[in-house]
Order: sequence, then C-alpha cells, then structure tokens
Amino acid sequence: MTVTAEQPLFHHTGAGLPVPFAVAGTGLHLPPAVVTNQDLTRTLDTSDAWITSRTGIRERRRLAPHLATSDMCVAAAGPALEAAGVAPALLDAVVVATYTGDQPLPSTALIVKDALGAHSALALDVTQAACASGIQAVLIAAHLLQNPSITTVLLVAADCASRVTDPTDRTTGVFFGDAAAAVVLTRADTSGAGLLSYDLGSQLSYGVQIPAGGSRRPATAGTVAAGEHYLRMDGRAVWNAATTRLPESITNAARRAGVPVDGIRYFFLHQANLNILNETTDALGVPRERAPVTVDLLGNTGSAGLFTALHATVTEGALAPGDTYVLSGIGAGFQWGSLCLRHG
Repeated sequence: MTVTAEQPLFHHTGAGLPVPFAVAGTGLHLPPAVVTNQDLTRTLDTSDAWITSRTGIRERRRLAPHLATSDMCVAAAGPALEAAGVAPALLDAVVVATYTGDQPLPSTALIVKDALGAHSALALDVTQAACASGIQAVLIAAHLLQNPSITTVLLVAADCASRVTDPTDRTTGVFFGDAAAAVVLTRADTSGAGLLSYDLGSQLSYGVQIPAGGSRRPATAGTVAAGEHYLRMDGRAVWNAATTRLPESITNAARRAGVPVDGIRYFFLHQANLNILNETTDALGVPRERAPVTVDLLGNTGSAGLFTALHATVTEGALAPGDTYVLSGIGAGFQWGSLCLRHG
C-alpha cells in the first residue's frame, strides 16, 4: 500500500450557510434478489459465523444482470419526489453519487435526469470519493441551494458493487451489496436549518482501488485476465483509517458547529461494517442506538449506505424538526468527511 502525507482538513466554521434548507423527502430502492451468508459459503471459503462476527452482515442485495446503477437511481428517486411533493420538472439539479456509473460516458446523472423527465435540471456526477461521495454530494447540493435560482435538488446515492467485485475473493465478496437511496433537498423557511458545519480530509492511499480501466492502465485482454478491473481492498488499512478518521471528523464538525457531540440526535454513518460503526460511537462516547444500522441486512452499499439509514429514520418519523444530526463517511482514496446539520 502506498500512502502519501495527509492533506489538511477543509472545514466550514460558524453559524452555517445563510440559506436554510431541509430534507423534504427520501426514497430507497433495494433489488429483490437477496444473498445470504449461507449462500456465499457455497462459493467462498467462509462461514456465516465468520462473516457475522467480523462484519455484522447477514445478507445483502444483488442487482439483476440486465439492470444498471441508473435504474436503481430512478427507482429510489420516485418515492423521494413523491414524499416531497415535487414533480421532476421542478428540479433544479440532479446529483448522483456513485463509483459504479452505468458507463464512462455519458453521465449517469444525465441518464437519471432524462429518465425522470427533469429536463430543466443541472446534472452532476460525484464519483471519485467512492463510499464518501455522498458526503461530497450533500455539500455540493447545500451550496447550490445558496443560489437564488436554485430551490430544489435531488440527490441520489447508489452503488452496484456486485459488478466490480471478484466473486471468488473472500475479502470483498462478503461485504458489498447493491442499493440506491434518494434525498430531496429544498429551501426551508426555518431559520437555522440546514448545514451548520463540515469537516473534510484526505490521505492518498491505494489500500482500496480498482487498478485498471483508466488512462494509466487502459483495459486490455491482460488486465481483464488478471482481474484488475475488480475492486481490491486492504481490510486492515480500511479498519485503521475508518476507526480513526470518522470519530475525529465528527468531533471536529460538531465543535465547529458549536454543538456538543452528546447533543447530536443521530449519527448517519457509512454502513461499511457493524464493528466500525460500534467502534466509532464508542470512541465518541454516545449510545450505539444513535447510529442507525442497515449494514446487517444490506451489506456495504457504498455511497448509498448512510442514506439508507437516514431514509429508515425519516420514514419512522424519528427525525424531528430542530434535531441536529451528522452525516459521516469514508471512502477509497482515502477521503472522509462529516456534515453537521439541523433538520428543518
């Protein structure tokens, strides 16, 4: 693994962005095909007990072969728009966070925008932070909403990791699931709602990578034969980075927002591994139940993970106006970040 010097953290400090905004609706799409731990033991040298103890994952979803990431995005966007009472034609921007886009070109966000009929919307793809792309996408959406001509943004986080993981690799094969989650963000009348602060950081590492398929190593028969278009992951490097950076980043974001960590109602964390979630909440000194869990039934769904947890909480009616909450994640690179928000 190659690591370079850590880059400085970027953050917003103060009373938050001047234009308040709120989560107006959420949506979720889960492919119907379920893969249990027992199913994986038929092809991988593993066991249900091993997977559960090390990851907390019991099952995950798999997208049908004839479908793509954009199909999941559209399916998740529908209920989010309906919950928000927003017609696609009224969207000002469609932001898609994914590292498993339909194809290199054209834009997956553009494909989603066209399928929805959001013809007036700006289409933006956020890709290279992998599982942390959703954090960057919310930050972009929050700043777009500061523009007086933009009032409504659809953000969809989706990943189809089954297309980029080696089915014979136990390290990656047990972790990942396919899913999409959508959030509609709109300007709000509630003063103080929206983004209070953020904290971003990075440290270049190749501990998680897809080696081939780019300009440095274009696809060839040799790269395909060597499996270099599959995701490769150094599990120990991921554990060390996640359990260090997530608590640090959340603490920094809370401090910059002027909010005590124990005063935060919910922590919507990247659903990478149940043990990482527990380690993070324990390091923060907050009850584990404040970090909603979906990884047990969905696996690591990449950028969608923290939004699956947000969706579950919103649909239960458990996120109340005035609640302060955190979105936090880490992805390949490594890139990480935390957003401290107040629900409007």
